[in-house]
Amino acid sequence: MEIKRVAVVGYGNIGRAVIAALPKQPDMELAAVLTRRVEQVREQAPDLPIFSLDRIDLVARANVNVAILCGGSCTDLFDGRQGPQLAERWNTVDSFDTHARIRDYAELMQTAAEKAGTVAVFSVGWDPGTFSLARVYADAFLPGCKPYAFYGLTEQGGLSMGHSDAIRQIPGVADARQYTHAKPEAMELVRSGKNPDFEPGDLHWRECIVVLEDGADEDEVRRQIVDMPNYFAPYQTTVEFVTQEELERDYSDMPHDGVVIAASETSPGNAGVIEYANTWNSNPEGTAGIMLAFARAAVRLRNQGQCGAFTPLDVPPALLSPRSREELLTKFM
Repeated sequence: MEIKRVAVVGYGNIGRAVIAALPKQPDMELAAVLTRRVEQVREQAPDLPIFSLDRIDLVARANVNVAILCGGSCTDLFDGRQGPQLAERWNTVDSFDTHARIRDYAELMQTAAEKAGTVAVFSVGWDPGTFSLARVYADAFLPGCKPYAFYGLTEQGGLSMGHSDAIRQIPGVADARQYTHAKPEAMELVRSGKNPDFEPGDLHWRECIVVLEDGADEDEVRRQIVDMPNYFAPYQTTVEFVTQEELERDYSDMPHDGVVIAASETSPGNAGVIEYANTWNSNPEGTAGIMLAFARAAVRLRNQGQCGAFTPLDVPPALLSPRSREELLTKFM
């Protein structure tokens, strides 16, 4: 079994979850952790191989088979150019999740990976990611259906790491959590097979819990949140300001759940419904498991002589598993 040497880029929630999950992977080992907070991370985890993201040249190219990029979609991967820059050095996997910018990001990653002869698998998570696969399957299996994804099915809602990170980039915000809530009436309309024409704001509403920096303008921060394009502008959005102590006491959990629902008539009077659901007590841990599977696939694609940018839709399922083809046929067919 080939051992894949993994570099983890970023030591936030997802980065720590990836590092914690690596020992469960029979064919992977940690090669390096890259971060801008070198001294702070070394104090927290002195046994890890820590390197500065600003001195990536110190990490030997040959010592890493694939880098898992755990930074934020907007400020790190896209606008910060971290995605294409690292794809010019290693095979990469990331969880870029700004749906409205995926085509632009795909072009950046394709150019970088083709230039370097690497494989870059992007938008790997559960949406975009596994839910993207579920939508494609439903669209193929139930002609005429309109697959919809719903997130935050419980009263607590689902923590969105990407949206939380977007709020934290606003000047005056010290910390934040964003919870997505599905609208039950919209879910039932989809299940009924009526295939409604929804706008984004018809499916969910968003709850933002925000800690302000000293002296920050509450009204201005609220305005920047609710008007933020690609994140909050199309949605009913509430903003609640709390103290750091209240945030850590009442909003420290990171649950998320969701479901893809598609329904359509298979013949007059006969309906078919497809649902694919995930429930994570820890959103970062769920995302980490998915990213590690696609990291395995990225190395295998490169070993097959391929290069360029791939989404989860482009990756054969068998490449995600550590099992041999014979095992897969025996256990799962």
